[in-house]
Amino acid sequence: MSAFSPAALIAVVFLLFPFWNVNAQPITLRYGQIPSTIKTISALSFYIGQRKGFFVQEGINLEMLPIEGGADNMMLALNKGTVEITRTATPYLIQSVLKGSDGVAIAGETLTPIYSLIAKPEIKTFADLKGKVVGLSLAVDTISISTRKLMAKNGIKEGDFKVKELVGTPLRADCLRKGECDAVPLGQPEDFVFIRQGYQRLGVSTDAVPSFLFTVSAVRKSWGEKNKDALVRYVRGLASAYRFMHNPNNRDEVVRMAIETTGSPEEIVRQTLALYFDPDRGVVPKQAEVDVKGLGQVIQFMAEAGELKPPLPQPERFVDLQYLKAAGLQ
Repeated sequence: MSAFSPAALIAVVFLLFPFWNVNAQPITLRYGQIPSTIKTISALSFYIGQRKGFFVQEGINLEMLPIEGGADNMMLALNKGTVEITRTATPYLIQSVLKGSDGVAIAGETLTPIYSLIAKPEIKTFADLKGKVVGLSLAVDTISISTRKLMAKNGIKEGDFKVKELVGTPLRADCLRKGECDAVPLGQPEDFVFIRQGYQRLGVSTDAVPSFLFTVSAVRKSWGEKNKDALVRYVRGLASAYRFMHNPNNRDEVVRMAIETTGSPEEIVRQTLALYFDPDRGVVPKQAEVDVKGLGQVIQFMAEAGELKPPLPQPERFVDLQYLKAAGLQ
């Protein structure tokens, strides 16, 4: 005879897996990844969510699919139904919706990113960028907008430098490494790697642009309405990963998983996490929340860059908060 009654066994299950939904049927969701971000800190929340079982606990089988072609193809893949959820930078979401897509942001992934303007060792100041080649993303991208604002704040205006458009951190890093670019904006951990090798950090994007909403999880609104339960489970799993990242008691484990994700040395990973969390600089969402005000700031940036014309759309047009609200996260 078993030493435990059925009721006792069920109680043990709930003690061991307090967030496990016994009624949840596993649901496979295809998630579109930007290839250039797969080995960056910005992908760490999904790695944590998979490794710690946060999505599985919610009955979600998250299938990660790299979408070739860079950030500008993410919404295209979503609109075609190649994926159910996609990571996208907010300007591409906005552009796609204004062209007829029913895409909406349902969760925040990166709030205000910190991009370092990294230059060749011999370029010591912003003034040294005059006449030089700066590798930027597409003009609509917040990476390009924030870098231009950073340079303008330090006396380098349009026309003072040449632009080479390169979508994706690996391409910009390669351009700098080959000497074809004199300076490029880089995220973490790439910026720390280059600094370690003797390159110069001229400044960081948050010096010029302190707050905006960078990347989100997006779905087609029509699909989401028919699959609300799946998306509520998805945002709960993602929120658990962010809470795990924020908990200082988990720092050593987060460091180990970040090393596995990025392939970076421990020293650089710890520097990156310290930059984000000591103190908290609002880079990483606390629990997958969407900063609607920060999305409004992106719309304003796009207008200033000539990518949007008045009357400007309201940020609420591009978000659907019902899933976060149903999960008690916003």
